[in-house]
Order: sequence, then C-alpha cells, then structure tokens
Amino acid sequence: MSAGGTLDRRAVVADLLKDRGDLLVVSGLGSPSYDVMAAGDHDLNYYLWAAMGSAMTVGLGLATAQPGRPVLVLTGDGEALMGFGALATVALRRPPNLSIVILDNGHFGETGMQASHAGQGIEFTRVAEACGFPVVDLVTERQGVEPLRRRIHAKAGLNLAVAKIAAVNLPRALPPRDGVFVKNRFRMALGFRPA
Repeated sequence: MSAGGTLDRRAVVADLLKDRGDLLVVSGLGSPSYDVMAAGDHDLNYYLWAAMGSAMTVGLGLATAQPGRPVLVLTGDGEALMGFGALATVALRRPPNLSIVILDNGHFGETGMQASHAGQGIEFTRVAEACGFPVVDLVTERQGVEPLRRRIHAKAGLNLAVAKIAAVNLPRALPPRDGVFVKNRFRMALGFRPA
C-alpha cells in the first residue's frame, strides 16, 4: 500500500517556492492551490479552479510556450489520477523546463478523505518511469526537498517527484477565485496584454 507519508505539505510547498525568481507555478485544484497561496500569493501563480485533472496539461502547454522559464506543476494525487493520461503525453513531449510534484497523501482530500488509488497501491513513480520520464524521485524526508527545489529552478530537464505528505485537512488559504482575474494577472506578469 502507498498510503501517503509524514511530510508537512505546507512546509514542502513553501520550501519549493523559496527564492522562486521567475518560476511559473500551476497549482492543481483544491489543497495544492491552498498550499501555494499559503506560501505567498504571486502574479506568476496560476491557480486552477474547476479544472480537475488539468494541472499537468496546463503545465505542459505553459512550458512549451515559455521555454526559457522554469515551470512547476504542484498537484495532488487525486487530481493527478483524473489526468492520468497526461503523464504519457508529458513524457513524450519531454519539455526540459517542466517539473511536476505530486503531493501524495493517499486520499481524496477535497471530497472527504476517502482512500485514493494511490492510497490503495498505485505508485506514481512507477507509472512515470514506465511512461519514460527521465528523472523520477520519491521524497519521503524533508531533506529531499532542497535538491528537488534546486533541480526545478535550474531547468535541469523534465522531472517528476512524488512527495509523501501526511493525510491532514489543513485550514484553507484561498487564492483569488476569479478565473479571469487570475488568467489576466498571469498574462500581464509574462508581458502580455489581458485577453
């Protein structure tokens, strides 16, 4: 069984976003967006609302459109399971500036903490390896976060990491919920006009 871990999700996300520079961040629906917001709102945060299963494909599109900038997708195991096929597409496209971090607590946190497929034995690391990700990490200890952060910021090639986090329901730190505002703020931070 792969029932999550002991890492503090908010601490992991805050560590990954420390000294972020020009890092573009796509956060999956629910808790990952709350975690990113808790680490500090930023114009280069693209919070997904009502787009369950889309974080990895949005990150792929962004990494393709912005090849000179590092892109980080932060998502949960439940959201990643809904976009399972995206792992194969991302691995085939292999953008060198894309990092995916799956915050895996083995539960569907947004719908009542039922055990997810990851909590019942599906291992994202093995799936990513089978899809052809060149670098796959399993992070179970806090000291494993800093090397991951450095790799993300260095644009050291496509990589995926699974962070085994504790299955706790933390207070929500709600980011802006107006999708048009989030999109336009993000576009302007990239130097584009609002659409």
